[in-house]
Amino acid sequence: MAYDIEQPYGPPIETTVRVASWNVWDRYGPWREREQAIIATLRDAAPDVVVLVEAWEDEEESQARRVGEPLGLPHTVFRGIPSDAGPGGLSGIALLSRWPLGQVGRQWLGYEHEHEHGPDSGLAVHARADGPRGPLHVFGAALGWRLGHSAQRQEQVRTLGGFVRQAAGRDAPVVVCGDFNADPASDEIRMLTGRAAVAAPGVVFYDAWETAGDGTPGHTWSRRNHWTRPVLWPDRRIDYVFSAWPRSGGAGHPVHCEVVGDRPVDGVVPSDHYGVLADLRY
Repeated sequence: MAYDIEQPYGPPIETTVRVASWNVWDRYGPWREREQAIIATLRDAAPDVVVLVEAWEDEEESQARRVGEPLGLPHTVFRGIPSDAGPGGLSGIALLSRWPLGQVGRQWLGYEHEHEHGPDSGLAVHARADGPRGPLHVFGAALGWRLGHSAQRQEQVRTLGGFVRQAAGRDAPVVVCGDFNADPASDEIRMLTGRAAVAAPGVVFYDAWETAGDGTPGHTWSRRNHWTRPVLWPDRRIDYVFSAWPRSGGAGHPVHCEVVGDRPVDGVVPSDHYGVLADLRY
């Protein structure tokens, strides 16, 4: 078929899927009050799919279910590692979806075995959301947090790229969300957006904020947030919704993106990070 310069992806899809990504800070601080603020913020946002980083789970309860049920997101996946924020608990990545989740997978980033995870290790979790207009591949990711560890994050991004390529293929839309602990100018983020050698062949993404944000810096780690001030880090945009370059009809292309969780709810700031909310063609 000849290339159509007016519609290179075919007729554009007008419907969207709403995706949220948020580091919710485990059970630190007044976590019950914070959790209610998280739920209230996400209820107003009405996402179809949510990726929670630093979500928690223990033998009795799951934050994915505690947050997902009141939001009408009954399908959840969680994978984590032992946490010091609560007795006997795990901290990790949760995927919440309005639609059934299948093809679940997990990938340690930078370490081959679970027992090798360390304070600057990374994790990715994948599931296929079987939505009303076909599958949507959802990946949640968290990279190492130390400011000076760009080299480790670059290696983690290479592993993540291989995981995405192997698990998702090239037909259905793909979204990768999470806390990357790196700003847009860093080498590791440039690898994901095609400004440096890509993480894996054919794996390159749109940054939803860059494509469809409001033109402001979009900081998700901000000194305006009193939870962040003791860490003494600069303001940065380190949390992302990435979507693979568009499929047929422009599927996956960001049409809107905003920061959420940057306002208190009943006097409570929900987390030390702000979240990211994006609408993608789907």
